[in-house]
Amino acid sequence: MAKGWIVAISLFFGVAYAASAQSVEVSFNARDGNIFYHTVEQGQNVYRLAIMYNVAEEDIYRLNPNSRQFIRIGEVLRIPQKTTVASTETTFDDMYRFHTIQPGETLFGVSRMYKISQEELANANMGLTPQTFAAGRTIRIPTIQSTVALPVTEIRKVTKEIDYTVQRRETMFNLTRRFNVTSNQLIQLNPDLKRGLRAGMVLKIPVETEEIVTVIPGSSELDINTLLAFRSSFQRVDEVKIALLLPFITSDRRISGFRFEFYEGILLAVESMRNAGVTVDLSVFDIGEGAQTTRSVLHEIPFNTHLIIGGITNEQIELIADFASKNKIKYVVPFPEPSNIRLTSTNANIFQVYAPSQYLQTYAAAMGTSLFANYHIIFVNTNDPNQREDKTPFVNVFKADLTQRNISFQNLTYNENTFPDDINAILSPSKPNVIVPMSSSIETLNKIRGPLRVLLESQPTKQISLFGYPEWQQHIDLCLDDFYALNAHIYTPFFANSLSLDVQQFTAKYRYWFNKNMIQAYPRYAMLGYDIGRYFMVAIHTLGSNFENNIRQVNYESMQYGFNFERISNWGGFINTNLYMVRFNRDYTITRAKR
Repeated sequence: MAKGWIVAISLFFGVAYAASAQSVEVSFNARDGNIFYHTVEQGQNVYRLAIMYNVAEEDIYRLNPNSRQFIRIGEVLRIPQKTTVASTETTFDDMYRFHTIQPGETLFGVSRMYKISQEELANANMGLTPQTFAAGRTIRIPTIQSTVALPVTEIRKVTKEIDYTVQRRETMFNLTRRFNVTSNQLIQLNPDLKRGLRAGMVLKIPVETEEIVTVIPGSSELDINTLLAFRSSFQRVDEVKIALLLPFITSDRRISGFRFEFYEGILLAVESMRNAGVTVDLSVFDIGEGAQTTRSVLHEIPFNTHLIIGGITNEQIELIADFASKNKIKYVVPFPEPSNIRLTSTNANIFQVYAPSQYLQTYAAAMGTSLFANYHIIFVNTNDPNQREDKTPFVNVFKADLTQRNISFQNLTYNENTFPDDINAILSPSKPNVIVPMSSSIETLNKIRGPLRVLLESQPTKQISLFGYPEWQQHIDLCLDDFYALNAHIYTPFFANSLSLDVQQFTAKYRYWFNKNMIQAYPRYAMLGYDIGRYFMVAIHTLGSNFENNIRQVNYESMQYGFNFERISNWGGFINTNLYMVRFNRDYTITRAKR
């Protein structure tokens, strides 16, 4: 039987818990009904578009052969879509098609084009606001309406004003009887009647009549605009209600330890909010290893919960996501693995903390291009057999970015016997040099860091920097001196500077409250729990239950895992696109800057 813990904070902190390129303006149906058109925006790549539209990357490549190399901002791509709706065994893909908003189009106009109500259109695109309904953006169109939305004819009573010329001997009493109105109504429409009724006066008379009109059920342009504006409104929440769902008792003690440490970080976040005068009601549940316990736990979650955090396996996450969607509860997927980005792309309630490396490639490449625009850039291929650490896809995006900005670079294939001489021969004597290995493995790092360090010490006038990857954080203890000497730069979604005061204070507090040290992992799970807890508690308290529509107003300086949540699309959930550029300076300091 599932166990639910309602935390009122008194176990550890006086808290008790009780067990229980060119622009093309053309809509998708202007040419071929099997495709629509997408204008590439900043940060997008084919991987992201395939996720957004739930299609295969190869299908996009097939329709856009040049996109296999790279895509440019402003370029218009052909995207495949289904045109028929299955009558039986309808899949999620069959329920929607896509429409590219054209200049001058309105939500009301689009709803009439597809013979659906504006409310259905808005509900299919939960990220839609008056600001995001813009020319060139894409919206999702339901092909299976939840209600009948075809045009219908109705007989409606309407009131119109007619002009009437007063005849001789007519009185106000005669007029009120004849037109079934009151004298006050007549005077309001005709103020001159206050001076008396005269023959020949032309009066405005309200007359009720019936008309046959054609309408789309639910169509009311004023109402839908009000609805979209409401999504951006916010109201402070005095008591933040959060449900935490984790597998505390599992067969894998190592995993159980990580998850419990995450929970301890959440507790520290609750304590921090309490010290700031904010009440947090935290309900904690053990969901075990499988799906059955998760199903039982979901029935115990309080109905007025603002946020759910947790889930480990894909099956658990899918169950929680479906529950959150049906009950209009925000849901945070907190851990790096497994990646559920396809689920996030179709569920507007999800906040995915971890973004796959492919999703962040364009941002990381843009950071590198801007940072090293005036450097002599050298890519080193060590032919690393460890394909998991291979960064060739990122390097290809990086090179494409450099090429588009007319920034030159060189390629060097690593040779163990000649590498020091090979690299020395192509270093620029007049510009700073940056070395970019094409693998993030420790084997590659060991191959190049020593020779570069020796070269720099023998020729101190040479300017050499190293540019690398998130995985290098695992080797800081081993490589720290070399990182300082080589002015190493690392792009990464998370980084905790052990030299910073806030990290040192958190480490000391964690050791004090729980009488142990944090597990040596990347990211640190206690810090991850603290950052996620604090960020969303602040968001709900200051912005209310609709915080997602004002999420850029959340003011929180994270300790380890930064947050920059962006909607995958107008209809999808949020994914964290934060990236830091971490720099190891030669004066033995470390700086961390957001993109």
